[in-house]
Amino acid sequence: MQPVNVPPRRDPAPSRLAYRAHRIWLRPMVRRFVKKGLPLLAVLGLVGWWFAQDANREMLSDKYAAIRSDIENRPEFRVNLMAIDGASDSISADIREIVPLDFPVSSFALDLEGIRDRIAELDAVRDVDVRIRSGGVLQIEITERVPAAVWRVGRDLELLDGQGHRVAVLASRLERPDLPLLAGAGAQDAVPEALALLQAASPVKARIRGLVRIGERRWDLILDRNQRIMLPENGAVSALEQAMALEQAQDVMARDISVLDMRIPSRPTVRMTPQAVENMRQIKADRHGADR
Repeated sequence: MQPVNVPPRRDPAPSRLAYRAHRIWLRPMVRRFVKKGLPLLAVLGLVGWWFAQDANREMLSDKYAAIRSDIENRPEFRVNLMAIDGASDSISADIREIVPLDFPVSSFALDLEGIRDRIAELDAVRDVDVRIRSGGVLQIEITERVPAAVWRVGRDLELLDGQGHRVAVLASRLERPDLPLLAGAGAQDAVPEALALLQAASPVKARIRGLVRIGERRWDLILDRNQRIMLPENGAVSALEQAMALEQAQDVMARDISVLDMRIPSRPTVRMTPQAVENMRQIKADRHGADR
C-alpha cells in the first residue's frame, strides 16, 4: 500500500508580524486614532480639497455676502435719521458736517466708536454719547464745555472753560464782554487759579480789566486807571485777599498809586504814579523854599 501524503498541520501560533500588529491594535491610542482620527483626517482632506478650488471659494463668498446683505438690510436694522441733543445750533451744524451720513443706512455699517471719537475732537464738546435708539434713530447726546474766560494770545481771542480747555475762537472781545479777560503765555494752564483770584477780588470787581500771566508762573491783576496788583507765584489767592483787606480798610487803590506789589505778602509795597511823584517833589521843593 502506497503511503498517503498528509499535509503538515498548521501551527496555530500567530506569526511574529501578526503578533506585533495585534499588540499595537490593543493600544487605546491606536484604536482611537483609527476609529476617529482617520475619518476626521479624511473629512479635513476633502474639505481642504474643496476649498482649494477657486470656483468653490468664490461661490461660498458670494453666498455669504448675499446672506449678510439680506440680514443687514432688514427694516429692523435700518437707521433712518440722526438726533442731536444738548448741543447748540452751531455745534449741531459742526457735527452734521463731520458725520455726513446718507439715510437710511444699516446699523451694521455705522462705526459708533469712530463717530464718537470724531465728535469728541470738537473743542466745544466736553462729553459725547452715541447710540442707536429704537425706531431707527442715531442718538447723539452732547455735553458742551461752558465758557469761563476769554484768553488773549497775541492778537487772537479764545474762549476757555473752567479747566482751561479751548471752547471756541472769538472774532471780537465784544462778543463776550461778560467773561473775564486773561492774557499772557501759559494763562490757559492756570484758569482755575485765575477764577479763584477773580472771586477774591470781588471788592474791586467793577474796576477789574483782566489778569495777566507773567513768566508763565504768576499773575498780575489789572484794574482801570492803569493800576496793577502784583501777586506772588505761590499763595496768590491769600495775597490778593490781604490786598483786598487793605483796600477795604484804607482805600489803597483809590489813591494815586500805579502798582501794589504783593509778591512778598508780609511786606506789601506801592509804586506811585508819575504825577503823584511829581506832586510830591513840588511839595518838597516848596517846603524847602519856605524854610529858607
